[in-house]
Amino acid sequence: MNVYDADKVRTVLTFRGWQEVPEEEADLIIITGCSVRAKAEQKGWSELGRYENSWQKFKRPAVALTGCVAQRLGQKALTRFQWVRLVAGPRHIGLLPNSLEKIMTDEKIRINLLDTDPREFFNLDFDEGNNAILRENKYKAYVTIAHGCDNFCTYCIVPYVRGRFVSRKPDEIFNEIEFLIKDGVKEITLLGQNVNSYGRDINLNFAWLLKKVSEFENLKRIRFVTSLPQDFNEDTINVMASEKNICPSLNLPIQSGSNRILKLMNRKYTREEYFNKVDMTRAKISDLGLTTDLIVGFPGETEEDFNYSLDALRRVKFDLVHSAAYSEREGTPAATMTGALPVELRLERLNKLNALQDEITLEINKNLIGREFEILVDGDAPKGENLLQGRTPSDKVVIFKGDKNLLGKFINVKITDAEAWTLYGEVLS
Repeated sequence: MNVYDADKVRTVLTFRGWQEVPEEEADLIIITGCSVRAKAEQKGWSELGRYENSWQKFKRPAVALTGCVAQRLGQKALTRFQWVRLVAGPRHIGLLPNSLEKIMTDEKIRINLLDTDPREFFNLDFDEGNNAILRENKYKAYVTIAHGCDNFCTYCIVPYVRGRFVSRKPDEIFNEIEFLIKDGVKEITLLGQNVNSYGRDINLNFAWLLKKVSEFENLKRIRFVTSLPQDFNEDTINVMASEKNICPSLNLPIQSGSNRILKLMNRKYTREEYFNKVDMTRAKISDLGLTTDLIVGFPGETEEDFNYSLDALRRVKFDLVHSAAYSEREGTPAATMTGALPVELRLERLNKLNALQDEITLEINKNLIGREFEILVDGDAPKGENLLQGRTPSDKVVIFKGDKNLLGKFINVKITDAEAWTLYGEVLS
């Protein structure tokens, strides 16, 4: 979501005549950061501190801190760093362009746009004409369908830094998708903290929206993240199964395999309910790519609780698990819970869980050797000469040799080798 918001700000400023230049030439640096994990916040502080020497010598660049990290650190950043001239929470994105122009025309101005009303939202509206949001990737794009979250999981900072849940109007979403398709986008990912909550505040629902998006001509692939298990339902599964351009990939965060820990986390489902939804989805969608998020070392987690999480990995056999050792987030209920585990034990459990998941992922990927898939060639591989990459419909990365003229095209590849995180293939003529 921060990438999406940053692209919108870049687009509006470009339309207004601003020029993007290398950092060392910039008069203004805009930092849009995440605050979901403590490590991201620490990186934010480090990033802000880098501009001290330049500011002391040249009084430039000015720095604007935006996104959910600004909502957490903004007032402290204004106090601590003279070069931080503006802070803006994610729900004040619509006020950014004018505010940025103000601080660049009057060096005495410092602006605080931190969100105070959890349901107020200043969207970034602009006349796109025949243009779409500027993006680094020409062929894939994100589209936010909702802002904020009302679930208040006890470990999560999101409702406090991104506010309460608000659905975007369907026409806004559809217009944006139409512009993106005209601009050459072939794959769109619908974004929300919980996409399945879409429409509850405007008498609609996510399955309806997903079906409408699938009807756009020339939109070859549709993905969405993230789905909370308690709200992921059969209507959405049926739409996924019936529409060819909706990818058979699903991120369904389980967070823990223990019912006791799920209750402490304020997750509104049981492991049994989670397993039933996975079984229901796999019964209707072949070749489903299923990923999840999982936290180990939550306050009070016993060895038995942890073993339930390991059992969930063996039971479900996820394609990929985004795992993390629990870290305290100031301002969340879990941060003050009793039973905090030693950091060493949290990391030990994380390593054990990751080792098991690597075995499962490698086994799944090895079974794909020899199979053929259609992929969208979306960029250069991060390493290796003449190597490109793309993703299967189930969202697995495939690396292969190919010419640059394949970028943006759908091609068929045969899988020749596999690792836990990557598939390797050859282009079929």
